[in-house]
Amino acid sequence: MTVNDVQALGQAIAGEVAKAVVGQEGVVDRLLIALMAGGHVLLEGPPGTAKTLLAQCFARASGLDFGRIQFTPDLMPGDILGSNLFNFQTSSFTLTRGAIFTEVLLADEINRTPPKTQAALLQAMQERCVTLDGETHILSPRFTVIATQNPIESQGVYPLPEAQLDRFLFKLSIPYPNADEERRIVAAHGKMFERIDALRMGVEPVCDADRLTGAIATVATVTIAPEIVDYIVALVRATRESPDLATGASPRAAALMARAAAAAAALAGRDYVVPDDVQAIASDLLRHRLLLSPSAEIDGRQVDAIVADIIAATQAPR
Repeated sequence: MTVNDVQALGQAIAGEVAKAVVGQEGVVDRLLIALMAGGHVLLEGPPGTAKTLLAQCFARASGLDFGRIQFTPDLMPGDILGSNLFNFQTSSFTLTRGAIFTEVLLADEINRTPPKTQAALLQAMQERCVTLDGETHILSPRFTVIATQNPIESQGVYPLPEAQLDRFLFKLSIPYPNADEERRIVAAHGKMFERIDALRMGVEPVCDADRLTGAIATVATVTIAPEIVDYIVALVRATRESPDLATGASPRAAALMARAAAAAAALAGRDYVVPDDVQAIASDLLRHRLLLSPSAEIDGRQVDAIVADIIAATQAPR
């Protein structure tokens, strides 16, 4: 498979998602990058902006199994991972698999469950495996978490631990649609009284496991020149030196930035990374990893604006 094939596959998946989801092209692009780079995505937006439908349609168009967990205050780790139950007929324990044993997992309203339950995802997101009663179970190599959270409500929610936030490749803000997009949404969905899902909206799989494996293998061959590596390292290290930030990005963020930039290049039909690939994903990749300093909070600074300043101040290779 060539990078042109990867680009065509990405366009085909995006086209299928567009059958059901109006707008959100930028979000779909980031989901494609995450899929090709083996990353996870956190979607933040108000209710009713098609976050769940988007995840469902993306999984179906990509030919991946889809699972959903509604995170609630009483959710337990075993509800996510599963458990070993004693079978009295065979006098042995049998594994009952939880919802995490899928390929695309929608963690809906992930911040509504306590940190103990949120932590059940840590091993799966980092290592794509889970450990139950001392036994390790391997997940799909394409296992991807798409988590959602509502930025409006503050009652009954639990902030995500820093260790978990760092495992998300991107944090994406889902805005309200513009007037034209909202008219199209009403025209398409306003008369549908049955349940709206990917199947009813005509979304069809345009990918299979072999094609996706081939696409990911092609992304791994994309050239990242030494000067691009230096540029990525300079950007990440600048977040640790900024007086506006109390906490900067981790070395994991730098490695993920290189991987995501390679995926972005392949989806654009190139077999090499350019600085624009890095700059385009920087805010989405860094915003959830950075903490404002007290003075920046008092001044009302925004993380995205600080990232933009860092990009502007860091010399890009030519």
